[in-house]
Amino acid sequence: MFETFKSIFKVEELRKRILFTLGILIVYRIGGHVPTPGVDGAVLSQFFGQGDSIFSLLDMFAGGAFAKATIFALGIMPYISASIMLQLLGAVIPFLQRLQREGEEGRRKITQYTRYLTVLIAMLQAWGTAGFLTTITNTSGVSAVYMDTVWFIPLTILTFTAGCIFIMYLGEQITEKGIGNGISLIIFIGIIARFPEAVVQEVQMLWFGSRSILVEMVMVGTMIAVIAAVIIVTRAQRKIPVQYPRKVVGRKVFGGQQTHLPLSVNSAGVIPIIFAQSIMFLPSTVAQLFPETDWIQNLVAVWLAPGGWAYSIIYGLIIVFFGYFYTAIVFNPMEIADNMRKNGGYIPGIRPGKNTSQYIEGILTRITLPGAIFFAAIAVLPWVLISQLNVNFFFGGTGLLIIVGVALDTLQQIESHLMMRHYDGFMKKGKIRGRSM
Repeated sequence: MFETFKSIFKVEELRKRILFTLGILIVYRIGGHVPTPGVDGAVLSQFFGQGDSIFSLLDMFAGGAFAKATIFALGIMPYISASIMLQLLGAVIPFLQRLQREGEEGRRKITQYTRYLTVLIAMLQAWGTAGFLTTITNTSGVSAVYMDTVWFIPLTILTFTAGCIFIMYLGEQITEKGIGNGISLIIFIGIIARFPEAVVQEVQMLWFGSRSILVEMVMVGTMIAVIAAVIIVTRAQRKIPVQYPRKVVGRKVFGGQQTHLPLSVNSAGVIPIIFAQSIMFLPSTVAQLFPETDWIQNLVAVWLAPGGWAYSIIYGLIIVFFGYFYTAIVFNPMEIADNMRKNGGYIPGIRPGKNTSQYIEGILTRITLPGAIFFAAIAVLPWVLISQLNVNFFFGGTGLLIIVGVALDTLQQIESHLMMRHYDGFMKKGKIRGRSM
């Protein structure tokens, strides 16, 4: 492992990408502490310190910026919501379907449309959040907003929207010039940033007798088991044997080998978790737009509160849906079958072409279901621990899934860079086998 870390800094391109990514993440964390004009931070701290689960979850995805009402209070969720809407619309609108098939040029156009839609969603969420902030008061009746509402709301809409656009830009820069998926890493670093505070709270509760040592051991054991299970399922594969015939060109023999087509149990990664959570934030966003409507506030606070039956069932079903939906986007059985046929490859016992595509699709459907159900269960079941054992919000299943999933994805990308340059990766042991190119 130590040799692997040394190898990272020997590859110039990889070293630059990692340092660039770290620099962007530092900028993001600094921006998360820049306050919004007109907001009293002390009143906000008292309000959010009451442990409201809905806002705690929103704050987790915003990296702590929502509870402080900083310029990054909206986080990256408007961009994710825009991406979800365009991908769903791409399944039914022919124009977007054509763009998806146009390759790089089509992807650039879809990305541009996603940015425009992000601005619109961010403005709506900023409007709702600004109105929500004006309703917050502390126990003494002091308002969280000390600026005139006529000026505060438009200024906050502009500030939050600009902050969201800047976060979107940072994420795209990481994806293009850094290492890993920029959007996922921004959410990842926001969750990780709360880890020291969460540990301190756990130690204080244990020290002052608010929690027994037995409960603490159960909680830590559960976390370790969840992390191990997520790693195992994430890396689990179903290998389909593929045979390539021998070809003789002159005196050289090509092919004639048996390989395999790896189908991952979790082809979509953590994207379904992030997408599902973004959908579950929609009711709270609507509630912020209509603070005086009692039935909407009751729906969000009671029926769709995290940990409730309605919330858990809907959340789990959405994770399963996006597990299938995103797998269909990133993995095309027909394209795989066509490529195999063009290169003379075939699955033993299966006719090339359509039959191969149907065979691959059938297997992919069967292995995606248990994987999606597993991640839905991991995301939902820890709410039982939260409600029964008063576990800190950081240790919820959603946060752990995102942390482990993003970390594995980033490590795999680093490993691919190392292997291309003949270095050992994180998953292999041994000494350096070559030099950087």
